[in-house]
Amino acid sequence: VTVKNLSHSIDGEVVLKNVSFTLYKNQKIGVIGRNSISKTVLLQILAGEVKPDTGTIEWGSTISRDYFPKDNSSFFDIDVTLLEWLNRHSGDEDDQQLMRGLLGRMLFSGDEVKKTVGVLSGGEKARAMFSKIMLPKANFILFDEPTDHLDLESISALNEGLKKFMGVLMVSSHDFELMHTVVNRIIEVTPKGMLDREMPFSEYIESEKIKVLRDKIY
Repeated sequence: VTVKNLSHSIDGEVVLKNVSFTLYKNQKIGVIGRNSISKTVLLQILAGEVKPDTGTIEWGSTISRDYFPKDNSSFFDIDVTLLEWLNRHSGDEDDQQLMRGLLGRMLFSGDEVKKTVGVLSGGEKARAMFSKIMLPKANFILFDEPTDHLDLESISALNEGLKKFMGVLMVSSHDFELMHTVVNRIIEVTPKGMLDREMPFSEYIESEKIKVLRDKIY
């Protein structure tokens, strides 16, 4: 994926400015920044949810992408059961055993798959979204605060899953353990500019040299 000179404003306020980078196979990128809107908008642009004001994105021919948004409410604004909901995201497949299996891996068992999606809790909606992401087996996944609404056991399981994921990953998260153990590259975005370094999250945060550079983009 090659991104060149992305810039974007919301209601006249700049949230991204001249963002450029190229992502390669097996990279796991932590997206950070003090402005949460900047991080979310970058992920939304890469997911195809938002069109940037300026800039281009060139996708490799073998890339298939998926997106875990911070706000998933629009996905559940429908009057169907959880099993029907997941099946709608499966394309032309109608494999009830597969759907139940995916939901079962996210701890929805028995009659729980017959729940109407509109009554799901925040944690249940997050787990449903993970089931949806497992359907197409994308090799490029964008996660915006995936640990929100999850308990400690679920966060630990997600951490292990992301470490084992073989594709390209971009993740924004306030969970230090996830960022420390999963990502191998940091992209920091602000309304004034960006930094891009291939290094562990903890090393990036603690580096005195990086701190000087970070001050210049805020």
